[in-house]
Amino acid sequence: MLLEPLDLIVFIGYCCLIIGMGLFVSREKKGHVKNSQDYFLASKALPWWAVGASLIASNISAEQFIGMSGSGFALGLAISTYEWMAAITLIVVAVFFLPVYIKKGIYTMPGFLLDRYDTRVRTTMAVFWLALYVFVNLTSVLYLGALSLNTIMDVPMTYGIIGLALFAMIYSIYGGLKAVAWTDVVQVFFLIAGGLATTYIALTMVGSGSAWDGLSLLRQEVPGHFSMILSKGEMMIPDGKGGTRDAYMDLPGISVLVGGMWITNLSYWGFNQYITQRALAAKSLDEAQKGMIFAGFLKLLMPLIVVVPGIAALVIVNNGIDTGFVESMKDPVTGIIKSDRAYPTLLQLLPTGLKGLAFAALTAAIISSLASMANSTSTIFTMDIYKKYFGQNASESKQVKVGRITAVIAFVIAAIVAPALGELDQAFQFIQEYTGFVSPGVFAIFFFGVFWKKTTSNAALTGAALSIPLSVVLKEFWPTLPFLDRMGLVFLILSGLMILISLVEGKGKDHPNSIDISGDIFKTTFGFKIGAFIIVLITTALYIVFW
Repeated sequence: MLLEPLDLIVFIGYCCLIIGMGLFVSREKKGHVKNSQDYFLASKALPWWAVGASLIASNISAEQFIGMSGSGFALGLAISTYEWMAAITLIVVAVFFLPVYIKKGIYTMPGFLLDRYDTRVRTTMAVFWLALYVFVNLTSVLYLGALSLNTIMDVPMTYGIIGLALFAMIYSIYGGLKAVAWTDVVQVFFLIAGGLATTYIALTMVGSGSAWDGLSLLRQEVPGHFSMILSKGEMMIPDGKGGTRDAYMDLPGISVLVGGMWITNLSYWGFNQYITQRALAAKSLDEAQKGMIFAGFLKLLMPLIVVVPGIAALVIVNNGIDTGFVESMKDPVTGIIKSDRAYPTLLQLLPTGLKGLAFAALTAAIISSLASMANSTSTIFTMDIYKKYFGQNASESKQVKVGRITAVIAFVIAAIVAPALGELDQAFQFIQEYTGFVSPGVFAIFFFGVFWKKTTSNAALTGAALSIPLSVVLKEFWPTLPFLDRMGLVFLILSGLMILISLVEGKGKDHPNSIDISGDIFKTTFGFKIGAFIIVLITTALYIVFW
């Protein structure tokens, strides 16, 4: 075991705090029985700071701490484009999509599709999202979390997966979104404090005692890792099997800024249940929008916490600063250095006490995301599948019970599948690519559903049905096409088909369920505009500096 007694005290204290707080906020007033709005939307009572904190805690998970640090080790600062573009994306979603959702009073993203299109579109996308959350999101977070436990404390992978699943279930399944969102406020504190501590120690190690010198040395030692826009053949990265591949396949140059990355980010932040559910639970539209601005500022900070440590790990390995560090980076079976082992290995460098804090931060990121994903999985299944097809007359308490059972089943399935991800070198890229099979269709359906009144239900259904097949065909027959470019191409094809079908079927008329976006629906406060302007200014400056 690599944690000292003080580290264990800090970590156990964190665990008790989260479980205790989760159970405490889940209590109901005497005589009040928890209903579906309480369980799935936290009684629609979240203030802006809770919305923003919960958005970040739900987003920053093992896939960022471990997966993005691994990509930082392999790709460098270029992977930060996911974080910095997300800050701009949050503004777009807050202005153009969130007002529509809140005006409609929906619980789920499939619920919006029912309101705009029909039951077929709602059910098709509900099934897609359920499969994605269970087999990709929950599974990958459980695997990466267990990997950290294995690296830091030598906990067997199977026990780590089971332990993390049980921890997340203890408070989230009983309390629902209220427990998840309010504990996220605490989780974010641990996440940022522990993450910054790890970054500081890593830079201090590279800089021989000075974090600032360490940061300067990173740019001197691996200048190629500080390029935001990659060219074809510019950087070769590990493929996880002892060979290399072109980094351009993960981040294809300028098209990252003007192509598929927008589809990825808008699909994730604008049409993703376990993200938008936090905003839907806000007290008001104004509180939800302020929460998204708060989250946008935190996203600008994330590369310092999750990417820079990975670059520092590369310099430590290249310069042989610590032989034990290099050995810990190697896969115990193959002996190959694995990118995703960078962050867990860095945690071992922290002094007593800080190691416990950093480990708590990593665990906070893992647990908060697991709880969020499970809660959203149960929300979609209960509201869009069970209530429609099996329990049309189900009581409020019955819906809550079904939601809890669904969350347990989702955890069990994910825990069974998780060990299969052991063959990957960069789990973060795995998540992005396979989520990208669904994202083009999701983006097309929502984009045209909100902004083009003539979009028909059959056109939307076509977009939903063809997104995965088109992505698979292009991946098979055009393997040299970067997956972000593939997403952009699939979106363009689906858009053309949806426009054609809508014009032919609708004969130029507006769809009866089209959305009225006239008037003040997109109006925002002065404070929101100032916050958005500052985020855009900082993001633009960052790209100019690291171009």
